[in-house]
Amino acid sequence: MNRSWSDKNKKMQTLIFKEATFDEGIKVLLELRAELFEQITSIVKTFPLEAFYQLPFGDGEGSHHTTLAWSLWHTFRIEDNVAHTLILKDDQILFTDGWLEKTKAKIITTGNELSAEEIIDFSKQLNIKATYDYCKAVIDSTNELLKNLTFADLKKNFTDEDRARLVATNCVSPDESSAWLIDFWCGKNIKGLIQMPFSRHWIMHVEAMRRIKNKLCQQAKKGVDQIAYCGLSCGHCFLTQWCGSCRTIYNTCSFATCSPDGICPNTACCKQKGLDGCYECNELYDCKKGFYSLGKETNAIRVMALFIQKYGKKELLRVLDIMHSKKKFEKIQEVLGDDIDEGLKIMEKWR
Repeated sequence: MNRSWSDKNKKMQTLIFKEATFDEGIKVLLELRAELFEQITSIVKTFPLEAFYQLPFGDGEGSHHTTLAWSLWHTFRIEDNVAHTLILKDDQILFTDGWLEKTKAKIITTGNELSAEEIIDFSKQLNIKATYDYCKAVIDSTNELLKNLTFADLKKNFTDEDRARLVATNCVSPDESSAWLIDFWCGKNIKGLIQMPFSRHWIMHVEAMRRIKNKLCQQAKKGVDQIAYCGLSCGHCFLTQWCGSCRTIYNTCSFATCSPDGICPNTACCKQKGLDGCYECNELYDCKKGFYSLGKETNAIRVMALFIQKYGKKELLRVLDIMHSKKKFEKIQEVLGDDIDEGLKIMEKWR
């Protein structure tokens, strides 16, 4: 489990246990949920639609043996069930504002009952943007619920009537893979529900989503040139584990994620000019596009492109291997600095 999220979760649980620190505990919980949802937002905004129905780890046990789409649906269907049908005793978000139609979901359950093949089919049918918006509506609604809770509310238990109401929604499959959820939820008080569906359950599935997306990126990069269009060596980048590189559809490099069309300006320019990379362009030294527009902050990337221009890709990779074996650093600008000519001299010294 992510150490930061785990520590924040433990802190929250300690704080809500005492009335004097209950409000602070809820604040920590809301902060944790915001951090986790940022991860979800990043995945939805940067990954192509086809990523959401892939099953990179195949069939098996564990939250990562699913798809990104299923993970979204499952996490927030559970929260919707618990927050509205069980605690607030009102209509679930899914059945308001046309969310069921917008998402194009073929089920209203949590999805626990689906086989691997069914998960893929379900994920392909799901409208990801609408599903993300549904998730956002659920988190906003639950956050309001959490803000309005009092310390005394934590001890509230659930009745047979509450259980019957939950069953009547048909939002939990009667299949043995799912039916246990109703007893699990109804067997807890509100404090117990805060500790699982509203916090730890999130952590578990967001971490699974990160594993899935990282696996997809690594699969996509196999056999692909690991020199980015801008000259950066993807294999030596500190973000390499979660980026598929700009030469695949799983490009989550910063300029790609910031661009409206998801394509880095350096990549777009090279493709327009029919270049393998910026290092083939005679305007490289003074270029102000994409990564080069940031000047000193990213001049180290320009230096690598200039190095390729003089010595080739293989030599760049060889020198970078040497540098990383002899010197401890995370970002190449830590070694090459912010001056182009000086940075190039430094790289040439490492030859």
